[in-house]
Amino acid sequence: MENRTQPEISVSNATMTESETISFLIQYAAENNFSVAVWQLPNDPVKHLIIARQEVHINREATLETLQPGFIFAPFDRTRDSIFLPAQYAFSFVDGLLKSPENPLEATSSVWLHEQLHTLPKYTLAKVHCLPTTTHDLDRDHYTTLVQKGIQEIERGVFEKVVLSHTRLVQLPDSFDCTQAFQNLCSAYPNALVSLVSSPDAGTWLGASPEVLVCIEDKSIFRTVALAGTQPYRDGMNLKSVAWTQKEIEEQALVERYIISCFKKIRLREYDEHGPKTVVAGNVMHLKSDFTVDMRATNFPQLGTTMLQLLHPTSAVCGMPLETAMDFLKKNEGYDRQFYAGFLGPVNMDSNINIFVNLRCMQVTEAHAVLYAGAGVTIDSVPEHEWQETEIKLSTLLKVIA
Repeated sequence: MENRTQPEISVSNATMTESETISFLIQYAAENNFSVAVWQLPNDPVKHLIIARQEVHINREATLETLQPGFIFAPFDRTRDSIFLPAQYAFSFVDGLLKSPENPLEATSSVWLHEQLHTLPKYTLAKVHCLPTTTHDLDRDHYTTLVQKGIQEIERGVFEKVVLSHTRLVQLPDSFDCTQAFQNLCSAYPNALVSLVSSPDAGTWLGASPEVLVCIEDKSIFRTVALAGTQPYRDGMNLKSVAWTQKEIEEQALVERYIISCFKKIRLREYDEHGPKTVVAGNVMHLKSDFTVDMRATNFPQLGTTMLQLLHPTSAVCGMPLETAMDFLKKNEGYDRQFYAGFLGPVNMDSNINIFVNLRCMQVTEAHAVLYAGAGVTIDSVPEHEWQETEIKLSTLLKVIA
């Protein structure tokens, strides 16, 4: 993949592009067995990078609000620990420039970076942490058969919905560059959380997720969304004229009801709901409803932690009811989702928490990328249509590999 020209920045006595600086930091982390996370929030021009000298494993009972600034990376299986990357070094980039330090952490990080630049090699493809994979592709026939089996269980009343996924193993070109892939995703999907996470325990993951799980603004406003239903999007489409099928409307309504049921469990009635409305996420459209809670007015300072424990995994990535859908997945899906459909995002950076469901993602190995995609199956599902939906979602990441 060719390196696109980036605006230049000055760091110490050397002149480096934004991508070169990010690549240097990623490679430094990998060579020293550190962890690194790079991300850009939706509709935000600023890119962020942190390095953790040692990752921390935390269980689902951990309190988000008391964690030090860092980045959380959690698997789909909620019985497994999450990986937390405390921000020992932190950097921000905007308009192709490394921003001047704006807080004590960034100031000490800037001094540290200047000290490391004498080790700067000639710019090469950034080294990352790579773990082996035993994942195998599920072809169209196997997947549509699995969807048909899910529909039969719905007809029997076992569950209302189940989200079935599969993987795609893709050979990476020798020139594949994680930093450039991240930059390409930022350009292509400005409405998503675009992220690159590389750690000794998790390996390396790239993604562009449109789905907010838990957002806390200034320790006072809680947000989450109900996102479901998928249609292809083409430039210039009038979103107001988009028609949704009954199946897609009901699928999104199930996610809404799931969120409201979580509010009811904690006896929270003071929330605002807006939607559903059609939104664009790269090359697809979804139905989305927004939920907002004033944490100070409701006197619920740890609402983020409480709702994260209740919401994950949502019906948008697992099914409903949760227990029976999860049991079906474990018995029939045929592979370990690992961090796909888990959650990730910055925690307590600038007093905010932004955690997203890990969708539209891929794991990078030595020579391959493992791509993940799923589709919600309800009683009105057509197996071939669900396969086509996963193909559309896979194309999000295929574009940055080709």
